[in-house]
Amino acid sequence: MAESKIKSWRNDAREKVTGQAKYTDDLSFADMLHAVPVYSDFVHARIKRIETKAAENYQNVLRILTAADVPGANRFGHIEKDHRIFADDKIRYWGDVVALVVASDRESAIKAAELIEVEAEALPSLHDPEEAIKPDAPLIHESHGSNIINTHRIRRGDVEEGFEDSDFVIQRQFQTQFVEHAYLEPEAAIALPRPDGVIEIYGSMQHPFSTRRFAAAVLGVRLADIEVIGTPMGGGFGGKDDTAAIVCARAALAAKLTGHPVKIRYDREWSIRESYKRHPYRVDYKMGVTSEGEIKAVQCKIIADGGAYCSTTPWVTWRSTVQCCGPYQVPNVHCDALGVYTNNVVAGAMRGFGSPQMNFVVEQMVEIAAEEVGISPVEFRHRNMVKQGSVTVTGQKLDDHTVSMSEALETVIDEIDYENKLKSCSFGKSQSDELYGIGLAMSYRGMSLGAEGMDFCAAIINAQFDGSIILEVGIHENGQGAQSAFILLLADELGVDRDRIRYRQPSTSTIPDSGSTVASRGVLMGSNAVLAAATEFKRKVSAAVSSILKCKAQDVRFADDRIYGRDEHHSISFDRAMHVMFLQQQFPFAFGEYRAPRVSWDEKTGQGKAYFTWVYGCQAAEVMVNKKSGRVRLTNAVAAHDMGRVINPGMALGQFYGGMAMGSGYALSEEIKIEDGEIVNLNYNSYRIPRSVDLPDMSAIFIENPDPNSPSGAKGIGEPTNEIMAPAIANAVYRATGKRYLKLPIKIES
Repeated sequence: MAESKIKSWRNDAREKVTGQAKYTDDLSFADMLHAVPVYSDFVHARIKRIETKAAENYQNVLRILTAADVPGANRFGHIEKDHRIFADDKIRYWGDVVALVVASDRESAIKAAELIEVEAEALPSLHDPEEAIKPDAPLIHESHGSNIINTHRIRRGDVEEGFEDSDFVIQRQFQTQFVEHAYLEPEAAIALPRPDGVIEIYGSMQHPFSTRRFAAAVLGVRLADIEVIGTPMGGGFGGKDDTAAIVCARAALAAKLTGHPVKIRYDREWSIRESYKRHPYRVDYKMGVTSEGEIKAVQCKIIADGGAYCSTTPWVTWRSTVQCCGPYQVPNVHCDALGVYTNNVVAGAMRGFGSPQMNFVVEQMVEIAAEEVGISPVEFRHRNMVKQGSVTVTGQKLDDHTVSMSEALETVIDEIDYENKLKSCSFGKSQSDELYGIGLAMSYRGMSLGAEGMDFCAAIINAQFDGSIILEVGIHENGQGAQSAFILLLADELGVDRDRIRYRQPSTSTIPDSGSTVASRGVLMGSNAVLAAATEFKRKVSAAVSSILKCKAQDVRFADDRIYGRDEHHSISFDRAMHVMFLQQQFPFAFGEYRAPRVSWDEKTGQGKAYFTWVYGCQAAEVMVNKKSGRVRLTNAVAAHDMGRVINPGMALGQFYGGMAMGSGYALSEEIKIEDGEIVNLNYNSYRIPRSVDLPDMSAIFIENPDPNSPSGAKGIGEPTNEIMAPAIANAVYRATGKRYLKLPIKIES
């Protein structure tokens, strides 16, 4: 590819900052009805009867829907089809929906919902995953036969022999918390029945195709009978997959049964009550190291609280096992991960997807080990980190891309002046009211889905008679700026002004299913599909205009909104070239597809090529801890990440700062609090997201090593920036206070 001239830009910036963007709740259709969910006061109970008479007779109510009204499958899910669209046999958590009230106005629906009574037999509830896996624990899903959702393992070398060869064996227990995604826009969906029999769905969801699968299953129809149209989304961070798809499916059911368009828009309290969270982990971690600081063995047990339904727990915990030793070479590894059913709120996908929990563990363990050995934590990392040609704990050799772990670490150390500032750390003693500390953490991350699933993506370029271009990609825009990246990449590749390109928000009926916008795969997969389409497009155009340009098709060049032959004297405008193609009865249209390189996995041993490429990053944080109050104040943060090729620098910076901010909340303040299964902090006045005044100055540094596995050179950055701020802060707090905090969020007693 030619040298890029791409500049930072966002195609939807004006409409969003001026309020012109139309989100799902901004849409309205003639004769539209409104629906609201109905919850019960039970946490775990066997349903005997749902009394709806009073609600049915309430003013403006048209219909009450329960599980009995579902014509298709009431149970659905990505992996295990155990998630109830409406609670049927049992209520399994406080967020289970027992009914849907459909009325002509939202206020009437809300009032009527209060009249529905659920008669049920209360059952013992489980809120501790370790209690849930005991042999005599009551079963949350009797048909599953166990409260263990899944297990994963890593078996490499001989871990007992590794511990015998170690001079130090360190063991610690860690615990993380439920975390809310805290997207600005709560769940919303509109479904309308079309005259052709298709149900059309608009919604705040991150994957239209999985939404289509959920809705089709509920209605008992084929996929082509549902069309899901993407709308602008007010944040997701992984949180608008299962729950959002189910909300859309309920709207589709209501539209099908009433014959009217139906809107569902969640209040914040409903959203927090029902939607899935980041998994809380309990991790027992044992590490053996030599006196020279070489890691010889790791043994760990991960217990993830999956809540009441499976959701994506098997995929989340799989990534945790793959990355259970962080970016370090360990010859002997024994890791077991268990996903466990409880009667807590459901846990599922969230930014980082199983890696923030494990990085919090690993990046403290390596520093504890370094202190035991008596060498600096930086030197300990250098001695053990993956390098070019290293073999991971799953047996994958890192030899087909640039392994930049050392580069990321050294970049951050230099930028923040880490070595000098270490000398100023308080370790619990200072002359002032505050204690100073600095800490860092680093990680590597397998990119895209890996062995979780099939990974491919499609893009369409459709140039018009006048030279304007319509671009469509099978990746959903979640607000992260993927559309802008695709437009910029295409403009650069075709040598045209970006203003001639219009991005068409795809629907499930216009482009093939290209997978969900998860796993930091959006730009990685989408950009390469765009590049494939652009290559095919240029081939067609070159063949059509080569005779005019007096050259062979392979000699045609695209630049400066023109198309050139072998020299500057033979060229035509891009507009003219499109006109020529139409006169030749040729379509300036191209379909491109990108298939990720194959990976491999052995579930019995946890060995294989887990991901086709990896990214590397490091972050450091400085803190001041008030000796009297225990309050932790962030004063500075630096991040350096290798993201392959940076396509849109402005948006990449946003991913850095947003990820670091979210990681700060994970470290210090954010926690869904549950008492006997009920969430007690249902709004942002009691769920503590970091405010702007809580965040420090942040520096972001791009490391670019274009990836040979990615034709565009791009990888991704959405999740890596979120997964290591918490351990960096934990290490800084240790150097400030002299105490290790192994539980999140970090709470310092004054």
